[in-house]
Amino acid sequence: MILRSRVSAALAVLAGLLPIAAGVPAVAGPVLLLEADTGRVLYAEDADHQWYPASLTKIMTAYLAFEDIKAGRLKLTDSVTVSELALAQPPSKLGLPVGAEISVDAALRVLIVKSANDVAVMLAEKMAGNVEAFAERMNATAQRIGMSRTRFVNPNGLPAPEQVTTARDLATLSRAALKDFPEHHDMWTLAEVRVGNIRLRSHNRLLKSYPGADGIKTGFICDSGFNVVASANRDGRRLVAVVLGEPSGKERNERAAALLEHGFATADWKAMLGAPTLDKLPVDASAKPVASVRTTVTAWNCNGRASGRKVARRPAKGKATQAPGRQAVKAEQSERAKAGPPQGADGAAGARKPTPRAAAKKE
Repeated sequence: MILRSRVSAALAVLAGLLPIAAGVPAVAGPVLLLEADTGRVLYAEDADHQWYPASLTKIMTAYLAFEDIKAGRLKLTDSVTVSELALAQPPSKLGLPVGAEISVDAALRVLIVKSANDVAVMLAEKMAGNVEAFAERMNATAQRIGMSRTRFVNPNGLPAPEQVTTARDLATLSRAALKDFPEHHDMWTLAEVRVGNIRLRSHNRLLKSYPGADGIKTGFICDSGFNVVASANRDGRRLVAVVLGEPSGKERNERAAALLEHGFATADWKAMLGAPTLDKLPVDASAKPVASVRTTVTAWNCNGRASGRKVARRPAKGKATQAPGRQAVKAEQSERAKAGPPQGADGAAGARKPTPRAAAKKE
């Protein structure tokens, strides 16, 4: 029995389901990597720890819009209107005046590419009448699709103490969004979108820097750090990586790329080892409640310091968080990173000094 237990543990480590070296300081947040079609988990770490979703919330907002379009309750040609509440949302935003209208099609593209907080409210009001009713629908849908440790209170992910999720739940949502609405997959792949004469670029720089990347969403507020759900497709196999709590946009991208690279290199033999699917992955009985990681973040507006200046990292949790393959792709990623860190709303490390208004932006 002892031998069997040790063999099982060894296989779990090889499959990427347990930390690779106990006692190594942890410097990153929860991560989860899975195969989109099968739901097979290729790597998981702290997947049930609660986290602030930030603009990853908008994946649910888009999911509900796609659901209404499929049901005939909403059309891409319908219009959404800027309300006073929508206008009052802080950046990132489209920033049209009260009473202005755009199509649902344009709204969804701006929601995904620009991560526009005002547009999220416009869609919520269009579909449910008000933000509160839309949040109720978000929570009902979350429970229906299996997001057991998630709660929503707004459609855009702006700071709210009660708005929490987990890497497991975000993987569940993202897989559902990709699987249930393939007809809208092109929206997740957009690197930019135009609204009139305005050109808006995606915060998801992996779309241009990582081979095969095809979605889906970034998110950032000071208390959550830099988050991303990243998908990539190679030779017909799509993987989805959830990365939460990185201190900068650059590190977020490197972490996601390392996970995806590891997944493509090892997915076949992990299937042979019998890696569990997402719904069969054991729940972490020691999962922690949400906590702010503001002091680890290098954004201007989080700690009153310049972007790129070193800040205190989170204390060790007694296990490794570095995904297999991270060092293997670091050299390759550093070459791609020479183009510079993400610009725009997330105030990433190394970005040029923002104006006071830009410093307040959230993805």
